[in-house]
Amino acid sequence: MGKSQETFGKKEKEKKRAKKRKEKLEKKELRKENNQKGAAFEDMISYVDENGHLVDAPPDPALKAEIDAEDIVIGIPKKVDTEDIPNEGKVAFFDSSKGYGFINDLNSGDKYFVHVSGLIDEIQENDKVTYDLERGAKGMNAVRVKKI
Repeated sequence: MGKSQETFGKKEKEKKRAKKRKEKLEKKELRKENNQKGAAFEDMISYVDENGHLVDAPPDPALKAEIDAEDIVIGIPKKVDTEDIPNEGKVAFFDSSKGYGFINDLNSGDKYFVHVSGLIDEIQENDKVTYDLERGAKGMNAVRVKKI
């Protein structure tokens, strides 16, 4: 006679599987018992009050605010034209052989990078300039730089 094909490891795995099946069946039965299919529809509804909180009771119609349809804005509001005042600054450093430098803002004291491609006039150190700002790869860059 040969040995049985059922080893200790196989027996343990089968026990674990049987235990999991039993637990799953028990959970299923428990869910069936707690199921509230017979609950009334009114018990499942919740309302939002005037402050935005969920409540069980319907809101009071006296507290309802009247809103005109014309007051509702859908989309982005139109841009109001504002006069674009150019920034003023002083050239702190500029290397013409490498083609870049830095401008210190006279109002805020911030330092901005400037490249030769963003120049309108040629600049040197200590020149007062006006410029616009654009976002670059490493921060804000001064562009359209003009001497004052």
